This record gives sequence, structure tokens and C-alpha cells, in this order.
Amino acid sequence: MNDKMILLIEDNADDEALTMRALKKNKFSSEIVVARDGVEALDYLFGTGRYAGRDTSIQPGLILLDLKLPKLDGFEVLKKLRADERTKLLAVVILTSSKEQDDIVNGYGLGANSYVRKPVDFQQFVDSVLQLGLYWLLLNERPTDLRNGA
Repeated sequence: MNDKMILLIEDNADDEALTMRALKKNKFSSEIVVARDGVEALDYLFGTGRYAGRDTSIQPGLILLDLKLPKLDGFEVLKKLRADERTKLLAVVILTSSKEQDDIVNGYGLGANSYVRKPVDFQQFVDSVLQLGLYWLLLNERPTDLRNGA
């Protein structure tokens, strides 16, 4: 696992750009990988499709997951992550504009570690991304070997 790598799963180009700006503004030097739909995200994580041959022992320290995605929505991505031994313990933060209580309940029910609503105001968004990065990449303790479930 690469504790500093972030996988951003986001289909909206404006939200992707905003998130990337917020991460850079907060000086996160992490590698940021972007997947623009649910299938691409799973291909990256499991080393399939266009990512066939990728070293899947290197996994992100944090996944920022939007819910409304083409091909496979965020809930389906989360289900597949939690069902596989290789990815079931990865830190997944749902980062979405949805305020729906059902989405919050479903996200946590499927194993999300956190649910964060995207603020509309840019400075609030930058502050939120800073807090997410500080907590999940620096403060949070993760298992050292996710493949063994340790």
C-alpha cells in the first residue's frame, strides 16, 4: 500500500479540477490517481482492463469516492471493494454532493469509512480536503498488510 497515494473516483470534470486544486493548495505531495467511472476505478484497484499488469500490491492510502458515477455507481464500487480480501480494508471516504439520508445510510452500511458532503464554497472545500488529508493520510492508523487482513 502507498500510504500517501489518493485514488479520486470522480466523473465530473469541474469537481475533479476543484479537488485537485484543493489537494495542491494544501500541499499534499501524494500521488493522485483519477478514475472517471466505477469500472475504471475497479480496473485500477484490481489490475484489470487498461490497468492489466499493474502491481496491485500498491494500493491507495485513501479513496475519495463519488456516488453518482457512469457505468457503475459508487455504491456498487464500494460493494465490490468490501467483498474482496485485497481491498476490503482500504480507507474509503464518500465525497459527494448528495444530502440524501438514504445515501448516507447506504454508504455506511456498505462499509464506507466516512461520508463527506462537498461544500459549495471553494474555501470550505479546500478546508474540508485539508482535514480529510490530514486525518486519513497522516493521523489514521491502518493495517500494515491489507492482503492478510492484519
